[in-house]
Amino acid sequence: MDAGGKVKKGAGGRKGGGPKKKPVSRSVKAGLQFPVGRIGRYLKKGRYSQRVGTGAPVYLAAVLEYLAAEVLELAGNAARDNKKNRIIPRHVLLAVRNDEELGKLLAGVTIAHGGVLPNINPVLLPKKNEKEPKEPKSPSKATKSPKKTPKKA
Repeated sequence: MDAGGKVKKGAGGRKGGGPKKKPVSRSVKAGLQFPVGRIGRYLKKGRYSQRVGTGAPVYLAAVLEYLAAEVLELAGNAARDNKKNRIIPRHVLLAVRNDEELGKLLAGVTIAHGGVLPNINPVLLPKKNEKEPKEPKSPSKATKSPKKTPKKA
């Protein structure tokens, strides 16, 4: 105790000046890969509101991480289906457009170098006649006789 009768505290409010604890990031505390601190800084710097709560960047980081993981998993499956080891924008597009919920979320989004979904309108496909399947396909060949016999004069 010092002269004032109060217990003197160590550095940073630690009693007895014990060993300093290693800092743990908010991303590690939340069990996330996305940076909670950076997202919080961007929320403040972006002036979306006057004040930003402590839970807001954690929640936003979790949502963004989930969406990224979902898109990457589906794009990886699309890459594997195309026998590729590397995800390209085409795989991302196929993943997003073939998933109903992600397709709805990214409906107005254009993915550069993604292309389009393979789609042929059924009206444009050739008609199939199931009644007579043995009929020749070309009408010009059907009218010709197979061999001409020489005429006797």
